[in-house]
Amino acid sequence: MLFRLSDVYKSYGAQDVLRGTSVQINPGEHVGLVGRNGAGKTTLFRLISNEETPDRGDVVRARGLRLGLLEQHVHFEAGATVHEAALAAFGRLQQIEHEMHELEHRMAEVPDDLDAVLARYSDLQHEFEHEGGFEYAARAEAILQGLGFERATWTMEVEKLSGGQQNRLGLARLLLAEPDVLLLDEPTNHLDVAGVEWLEEFLATYQSAYIIISHDRYFLDRSCRRIIEIENGKAISYNGNYSAFLVEREERREAQHRAYENQQQLIAKTEEFIRRNIAGQKTKQAKSRRKMLEKLERVESVRVDQSAGNFQLKGVERTGNQALIVKDLAIGYPGKLLADQITLTLTRGEALGIIGPNGSGKTTFIKTLLGKLPPLAGEARWGTKVQVGYYAQQLDDLDPRNEIIMELRRVAPATVTAGELRNFLAQFLFTGDDVYKHVIDLSGGEKGRLALAKLIYSRVNVLVLDEPTNHLDIPSREALEEAFDAYDGTIITISHDRYFLDRIATQILALDGRSHAEHYDGDYTEYHDWKMAQRAEAAAQVERAKQTSTTTPTRTTTRPEANRKAKQSSGKSNKQKPTPRTPEMIETEIAETEKRLATLSEELSRPEVARDAVRVQTLNEEYQQTDARLRALYDEWERVAAEAANA
Repeated sequence: MLFRLSDVYKSYGAQDVLRGTSVQINPGEHVGLVGRNGAGKTTLFRLISNEETPDRGDVVRARGLRLGLLEQHVHFEAGATVHEAALAAFGRLQQIEHEMHELEHRMAEVPDDLDAVLARYSDLQHEFEHEGGFEYAARAEAILQGLGFERATWTMEVEKLSGGQQNRLGLARLLLAEPDVLLLDEPTNHLDVAGVEWLEEFLATYQSAYIIISHDRYFLDRSCRRIIEIENGKAISYNGNYSAFLVEREERREAQHRAYENQQQLIAKTEEFIRRNIAGQKTKQAKSRRKMLEKLERVESVRVDQSAGNFQLKGVERTGNQALIVKDLAIGYPGKLLADQITLTLTRGEALGIIGPNGSGKTTFIKTLLGKLPPLAGEARWGTKVQVGYYAQQLDDLDPRNEIIMELRRVAPATVTAGELRNFLAQFLFTGDDVYKHVIDLSGGEKGRLALAKLIYSRVNVLVLDEPTNHLDIPSREALEEAFDAYDGTIITISHDRYFLDRIATQILALDGRSHAEHYDGDYTEYHDWKMAQRAEAAAQVERAKQTSTTTPTRTTTRPEANRKAKQSSGKSNKQKPTPRTPEMIETEIAETEKRLATLSEELSRPEVARDAVRVQTLNEEYQQTDARLRALYDEWERVAAEAANA
């Protein structure tokens, strides 16, 4: 056991947040903590980290427990660079290294106490090696790069970083510290898709325990093997990832509902028996049953979920069959090309998901479509009868001076009554006097709901959305997805929420930040799997080239057109069809890759190599690449073997 909360209660004024919460976390557990905004997730973290104390109940921690909490506002040593701030996670190793250097200088002078100096040096060297001293610099650099810090930024002073960059650096330092349990509150908030995917891979092999609060359901699916839901002040634990949790929660609720209904029938029958017989010949039985009812542990009724909002989109006018045609489009600014050769066609009712790292041109692409920026080349043409509504990530279309109801009236017909507006706003959880709040006083989530309300009320037939789920909790995201499923219009959306993209996207446009754009017919997971297969094949080709010591160029073939097709932004097919491989061929490559992995491991353990930091870094990078290749080969073997068995 790492820590345990037993029957914990916590209130803030009149608001009861936790009411009898009990949780235990054990070594190595990978846990996702979910629940509505305000359910008590962050409060639980504060209790675990001893920032707050419970009103009632106990919080028990293992002796010497090292906790690592990802804070929203990270503090660094004044004047430290990015590289220095990351290495600060290895304070003890740096102290040992410094003392070893001092002892080396003393040994060179041949002091009188040379034997004692040598003994001390030997002890330090053993501790340094045991604690990973020869690898820590390489580990720090790998994590910095994984979280999006290019080498050019490592010498920057931390004070010059943006808030989001400082949060990412804080996450890097926390991962490097390797505490007994990581407490990660929205760790993906400031990461692009590539950074999130790197973090998922990192956590997949993380040996210690962690608990993650996140609205990113895709991330929870890939990173967690247990889900704890905070609901109505209590914690309910489920085995499996987020998708398994959804299934099991529904099964539990159905079972609880049946048990509740059965018990209510039993209670009703028993009360009727008591009423009829309390003063008759069976009075003794009636009194006995009354005592039984008093002692009966009551099954709670299944509580109806608090409304997540009703984002049902109104019926819209049909556009022409082709809602958007983009041909050879180049976007950016004079002297700065962000992406070019973008070609795609979006038909009525389809949804385009736009992904890419920060600064790759996603918002620029949208602004070019909307006519707010001129194209550098090519064209983007809307179809007939298109009416576009735009949801900006910054929510800058909201007037902070307006009351909520007046803000909605900006897009309403003049004849609409206040009552109709209030009824519509109630679907977005603005009820009673809430409609008279000023926009400036709203939270991020409330502003997001209001902006969506305006967009939906306007009844446009093309929605252009810049991160529409950013300010929504999971239930609200699910409600929005249900609405988009039923929407008759066309959607273009930027999003980092891969679960959301899987639900609504029929096409993906991926920008890489290096002026390249890639268009794929399919949802996010299909696109991701295709990219992984491409990378695995490329790595296999490189490995085969190394083994055969040849430089014969690799021929590529174009995948035939199908329902799902990937295209370079020039419109030509970009998918490559790998040469068909048998399980035996893959087994041979697996054996060779395992052999190389063993060789690398042996080299890394040699003392003369361990003293060479550059050599360690090179070998460590090759080890990680080889290990990733081996996992990809195992996956490929399972798929090919299954196909062969079914053939």
